[in-house]
Amino acid sequence: QVQLVESGGGLVQTGGSLRLSCAVSGRTLSNYGMGWFRQTPGKEREFVAHITWSGGNTYSPNSMKGRFTISRDSAKNTVYLQMNSLKPEDTAVYFCAAKLLVSTTYNYWGQGTQVTVSS
Repeated sequence: QVQLVESGGGLVQTGGSLRLSCAVSGRTLSNYGMGWFRQTPGKEREFVAHITWSGGNTYSPNSMKGRFTISRDSAKNTVYLQMNSLKPEDTAVYFCAAKLLVSTTYNYWGQGTQVTVSS
């Protein structure tokens, strides 16, 4: 089992920044990849970014590049999502997730943290 606990969400004004954290425990993570997703009511969950635990290789869709940066601190077993130049449309619940690198499915999810961007 992998346990994930997100933190760092909150209310921020348009143009502001937040850094989300995801504390990871329960397994050796060398064979895992970590992802950030977001979801708003009535919409499908949206992929934000991915990072491999070993090597720190990152991937994010073009729509997320430039303002969102994923990183990890192996010593702290924590994954981060730095979000800059936030817009009201970034308002969502942000989730951290983990999957084995050989898998196409994220099997482990955190409880989510709310991010609200005011206009």
